[in-house]
Formats: sequence, C-alpha cells, structure tokens
Amino acid sequence: MDPIIVGVAGIILMLLFLFLRMNIGFAMGIVGFVGFVLLTSLDAGISMIGIVTYKTGSSYTLTVVPLFILMGFFSNSSRMGYDLYQAVYRWIGFLPGGLAMATVVACAGFAAISGSSLATAAIMGMVALPEMKRFNYDNALATGCVAAGGTLGILIPPSTIMIIYGILTEQPIGTLFIAGILPGILLTLLFLGTIYLLTRRNPLLAPAGPRFLWKERFVALKDTTGVLFLFILVIGGLYTGWFSPTEAAGVGAFGALVITLVKRRLDRENLFSALQETALTTAMVFTILIGANILGYFMTISQIPESLSRSIVSLGLNRYVVMSIICVIYIILGCLMEGMAIMVLTLPVVFPIVVQLGFDPIWFGVVITLFIEMGLITPPVGVNVFVISGIAQDVPMYTIFRGIAPFFLAMVICLILLIIFPQIALFLPQTMGH
Repeated sequence: MDPIIVGVAGIILMLLFLFLRMNIGFAMGIVGFVGFVLLTSLDAGISMIGIVTYKTGSSYTLTVVPLFILMGFFSNSSRMGYDLYQAVYRWIGFLPGGLAMATVVACAGFAAISGSSLATAAIMGMVALPEMKRFNYDNALATGCVAAGGTLGILIPPSTIMIIYGILTEQPIGTLFIAGILPGILLTLLFLGTIYLLTRRNPLLAPAGPRFLWKERFVALKDTTGVLFLFILVIGGLYTGWFSPTEAAGVGAFGALVITLVKRRLDRENLFSALQETALTTAMVFTILIGANILGYFMTISQIPESLSRSIVSLGLNRYVVMSIICVIYIILGCLMEGMAIMVLTLPVVFPIVVQLGFDPIWFGVVITLFIEMGLITPPVGVNVFVISGIAQDVPMYTIFRGIAPFFLAMVICLILLIIFPQIALFLPQTMGH
C-alpha cells in the first residue's frame, strides 16, 4: 500500500470526523492508529498507542499544563481582572474611548496571569460592557474591543497554545513565553491605536467617562500589586533562568493561591471549582496531545510531511512567498475550525516546511499563535464572539463582528510587522539568562 495515498486518505477521514463534530483528540487518535496499523501491523499499532499514552501522561515537562491552568483559575477566583480594569479605568477612562482602551489594557494585564482567551474575554466582558453601555458607547466598538482584547490571553505568556506548540515541535516552552512578550505589547498598542483612530474620526462612538481624583487613582493601583507581582515572579524567573517552565508554573499557581487567600476571595466552593475545572481542562488538553502524537507517528511513516516540504522547496519559490501562502491558508482555516484543532492538525505538515525554508521555529510559534488569535474572532467560528454574545445578549451577532473588523486589521498589521521584523519576537529570547 502506498504510504502517501494512505496518508491522504487518513487526512480526509479525519476532516470528515471533525465535520461530524467528533472530539479532535479521538479523531486524530483513531485515524493515526488505523493508518499506522495499515502501514505496519496490528501489534506495532497497539504497542505504539501504549508507548505514546504512557510517555505523554508521565512527562515531567507536561506538568506545566495543569499548573498554569490552575494558576489561571485561582486568578479568576481572586477577581484580579476586575481590579485591573478598575485601576486602568480610573487612569484613562476620562479620555474619548478611554473605557475601551482601559478594557484592552486590562485584558493584556489579565492575559499575563490567566493564559486563556475565553476567560479573559468573559471576565472583561462582564466587567467592562455594563460600564461602556452606561456611557452610551457604540455597541460595535464596545463588544469588538472586548472580543479582540480577549485574544491577548494566548499571546501574552503564559499561554496554553504556546505550551502545546512547544511540546509538538520540541521547542523550549520558556523561550516561547518570552518570545510572546513584545509581540503581545505591540498588538496591545495597535488595538489602542485602533480605538484612538476610531474615536478621533467619530467622537460619538465612545464618549469620555468620568474623571477620578488622583487619590482614587493611586488607591486603585494598590489593588493591582498582586497581578504585577505574579507576572514578575513567573516571567522574570523564566527570563533570568531562575525557574524552569515547570517550576515557574508551580510558583505561579502557589502565588495565585496566596494572593486569592490574602484578598479573602477563596472559599470552599471556589477552591473545589478551580480544582475541578483544572482537572477537566487538563484532561481535554492531554487527550488532544495523545491524539496528536499518535497522528504524528502515522504522518511520519506516511512520508507526507517530508515529501510535501521537499516538493515545495524544490519549486524554488521565495521563502516569503511560501510564508504568505501559509498565512492565507491559516486565515482561511481560522474561519472554519477551532484554533487548537488547526494547530495540531497542520503542524506535522507545515512545521518541516517552515524550518526547511530557514525560518526560526520560535518566531513561527509566535506567528501561529497570532493566527489562532485571529481565528477566535473571525466568523463563523469565532469563539470569543460567542462568549461576548452570551454576555451582551441585546447586541446582534452581526454588530459584534462589525466591531471586530478594525481590530482584525490591527492583527494583520501586527502579523506583517512580525514577518518583516522577526526580531520583535526574537530579541528577548536571545538575551535570556544574560
């Protein structure tokens, strides 16, 4: 049986499973196992499943997954997102568009301790949307800035998406985290610039909020010390080499627990809820990773990634032309599939091509994370949009998507800048531990 034909048939079958809404981890695992058996033997396939499951479940490196997830849930319980928004709101809320800008900055800050786009969008939506509604903000701008700001949760470290990318491509997770800092700041500034331009063109979109006393501003800042401390502790420890990623995750989870206790916002219900949600989310992530690794074995012996990368390189196209094609493919996929699915399905094929063309794998980790961010707000599968729609039930879905359009353009500009100036992502990793 021709390995390439079996590989192509397996990919088609897997897409069919996903279309039928099968869990992506099971879809990859079933296709990977059946394909591996067809190209080797049943005994080899059963042995491979046992090895992959044990290796993934017992991996010390993968302990960062539940620990960073737990850190995020403890941060949710401590209401750090609410404190962040209130502090930024008091400092810049009086500007035209100030409430929207405060929302984006608070999203960026909360992203640094949660690692989840959905959690960031949900929390900031509940906190910020009522305030913007009270000051007669345009519905499209208000919902658009929250949905787009929430995407920062997977670009600014810690990021579950970057952890999975690092595991699947065997890249250092700590380095990936550090690489996401400057692009995250750049995207935040582009979002703020978008709000400024929109409100400058039409001030009625976002009237100015109240002006607070200096004393109130500094008092609000005091409530954000926990967020700042946690970010410096985790990311600073990774950058200087004091912590490994696993140690940083443990310290971060413990630090978030302590902050929640100090703020007296942790009760028995919150504690059990955080532990339960962490267990469920971890199980989902590990199911995907096991399925992805099984599929990876199948893809390797099918020779599809190697053949495809060799064929593309032999065409003699400029590497930036190839990268542009990859970018277009990812943007289209973002409209059709969930971000995690896109990454685990495409990496076995795309990653060898990217590396063979001479692109830095750490840089590409940031780029693919940005693509997944785009997918979170593009119709019809934009998950963040559905989260915001659930909070702002009086706002039509079309209005939310219309409000997202300028922020999507800002993401495209960020992507172009990253491709032209890869040092935006690579500068800090190159100075790590120095």
